[in-house]
Amino acid sequence: MLSLLRIKDFAIIDALEVAFGPGLNVVTGETGAGKSILIAALHLVLGARGAPELIRQGAASAEVEALFDIGDDPDLRQRLEAQGITVDEELLIRRVVLANGRSRAYVAGKLATLGQLAEISVGLADIASQHEHHSLTNPSNHLLYLDAFAGLGELRTEMIQRHGIVLEAKRALTAIKHSVSQRAEREDFLRFQLQEIIDLDLSSDDETSLPEERERLRHAERLKQLTSEAEYALYSKDDALCDQLARISTLIEEASRFDARLSDTYKELISISAQLEETSRSLNRYAREAASDPERLLALEQRLERLAHLTRKHGKSLADVLSFKTVAENELAQLQNHEQHVRDLEQRYQDAKSAARDTARALSAKRMSAAKKLGKAISEELRSLGMGDAKVVIEVMRTSNVADENGIDGVTLSANGMDRVEFLIAPNRGEKPRPLHKIASGGELSRSMLAIKRVLTGLGPSGVYVFDEVDAGVGGAIAEVIGTKMHEVSRHHQVICITHLPQIAAFADTHFSVRKAVRAGRTFSAIGELDSEERREELARMLGGKTVTSTTRAAASEMLKIAKSSNTQP
Repeated sequence: MLSLLRIKDFAIIDALEVAFGPGLNVVTGETGAGKSILIAALHLVLGARGAPELIRQGAASAEVEALFDIGDDPDLRQRLEAQGITVDEELLIRRVVLANGRSRAYVAGKLATLGQLAEISVGLADIASQHEHHSLTNPSNHLLYLDAFAGLGELRTEMIQRHGIVLEAKRALTAIKHSVSQRAEREDFLRFQLQEIIDLDLSSDDETSLPEERERLRHAERLKQLTSEAEYALYSKDDALCDQLARISTLIEEASRFDARLSDTYKELISISAQLEETSRSLNRYAREAASDPERLLALEQRLERLAHLTRKHGKSLADVLSFKTVAENELAQLQNHEQHVRDLEQRYQDAKSAARDTARALSAKRMSAAKKLGKAISEELRSLGMGDAKVVIEVMRTSNVADENGIDGVTLSANGMDRVEFLIAPNRGEKPRPLHKIASGGELSRSMLAIKRVLTGLGPSGVYVFDEVDAGVGGAIAEVIGTKMHEVSRHHQVICITHLPQIAAFADTHFSVRKAVRAGRTFSAIGELDSEERREELARMLGGKTVTSTTRAAASEMLKIAKSSNTQP
């Protein structure tokens, strides 16, 4: 719902603020007073391109702000969140047009591009005015109207999901087929990389054990010398440490005969002597075995160099190399099973298309059935709106494209199914139905939109409906019908209507009047909400022109009374 529209230095408006209410908002005023400027300002705030001609003469820029109540529009809040914009119940959109022709857009206080604004503003307002702004002339909207009438929301959601599965299956299949040409080369490359690792016969402790062995071989002679000298000092030389310890043990043994407390000391010495003798034997064996082995050292140096190369190639450590080995083995196994994988993905793709086709056919059948009913309902509404001979035909066609590989039997499948829908109208009896935008006038388009909204009352997002020219070429009796139906629509959607006919204005829940004045040689436009007495005067003016008489006032009062009675009826 549009809560507030604020305009500054726009066309002939210097500063204006309009607080729209729920239900039916009617804007009246003399020709040229600036009613259509409101429509132009709303177009601008919804994403239309700005132009320097919009700026009031003498001003540096023009500015339009619109405040929308979006509490009952979760889809819009999701679109905003996708753009990084978080709001609660209200959304403020601001447009500024500069004298150099450039413009700026702000959504919830954040700068936005026109593309972002156009995406965000979808569903905020549906303006029935000139062709270039009329959603009814865009066939892409017709399918949405038909589906809403037929109540196909759940089936549409299923179609979107199944179409998404088709696209995902196709992407997977395309990717694996693309890899076919590179498969042999990839297999050879993986085998080469794996063979490098396999040839080294790596184990998890090689990263520490191999450098330790290399260090021993590099210093083999020095190790032999040091361990030999240690063994000699412990055991082999005259009066070695083991001999000395043996004599000490003999002394303590003799002493323990006189003091039993020394028995434990004697035992300790015997144990130490045994350990030293075992140590000396170990050193002797080590010294005998320690010898330089240039060939083994060279092999170790080469092995460590290859290990360092693999580590740099596949990570930072031996663990990374072994991890790569596992991954490469798995990929190689998958490549070797490539043909079966392709067959599996091909079957998955065909199954997805078959399921999507079934849903698309179910959608199409329901659309075909609903199209006749909707066309008849809109035609009846148009008849009551003064277009008695008009006939609306809802054409449901298959979107054929033989080249679409995601299609079925030459029929394109999309997230909307397999149909293209277009509303055709024959304004007069005997004429062939043709697209709306080719034959309908602004008034006919507005009334067609009103007829559709009347048929679809209560369906779809509760954005604001704006009607301009809806009263073009109609008389008082039909105008009263238009007012009645417009008020019926406004029970579910906020409606803003610009009209010249009092029969329509009488049905307003909130009535605004636009006035134009000249001050100091400059033209100004202003708008104000009318109270009950002012409404009667405005309707009397619309009935009688400049001269308001007691007769026109009485007629206006009667018109308001009838409209009020009609509005209160369920």
